[in-house]
Amino acid sequence: MDRLEDLPARTGERPLTRRSMPHQQLTQNAPRALQEALFERAQALPGVRVAPSRISVPGARAFYLDPERARGPAEAFVFGYEFAHLHPPYDGSLHLSLPPELAERVVERGWGEFHPLVAQGVLPPIYVMVYGPRDEAELEVVWRILQASYAFACGEWMEPVQAQKGDRNK
Repeated sequence: MDRLEDLPARTGERPLTRRSMPHQQLTQNAPRALQEALFERAQALPGVRVAPSRISVPGARAFYLDPERARGPAEAFVFGYEFAHLHPPYDGSLHLSLPPELAERVVERGWGEFHPLVAQGVLPPIYVMVYGPRDEAELEVVWRILQASYAFACGEWMEPVQAQKGDRNK
C-alpha cells in the first residue's frame, strides 16, 4: 500500500468549506474534466461498483467494494461497503477513510480536512474530505489518496484503528 510518505504539500490556501452538514467544498472547485478523470479511474479499480451514495448529498457518486474484497476494518467504510464518494460537480471533493497516520498526513499537507463529525467525537480521525484536484498534477496526488482508501478497505493496511460506533451493515 502507498503510505503517502512522499506526499507533497498542496500549494496555495485551503479552499473554503462548509463545516456543518452537508460538509462540502465551496471554493477552488475541481474542473469537471478532472472530476470525471478521477471517477473513471476509481470505477475501474478491481471489485468496485458505482452507485448513488446512501449517506451523502443527492448526486454524489459512491464507490462500493464487493463484499468478498472488503477485508478492511469496518472503519474503512463510510456506510455499508461504500469506502469513498465523489461529491456532485458543483463541489468536486471526496469523502473517504484512511488509516489514522495517512489521514493525519493528508490533512497536515493541505490535501484535505477531517469530517466535522470527527471534531464532535462521533467519528474516529480517519474520515477525511479530500479537496478536488485543480490541475493534472493535483489529480495524480488525489488519485494516490483515493487508492490508499481503496487499499484500506481491501484490508491491505493492518494497523489497528479505533473502533467506530456501529458497523458497516447499517
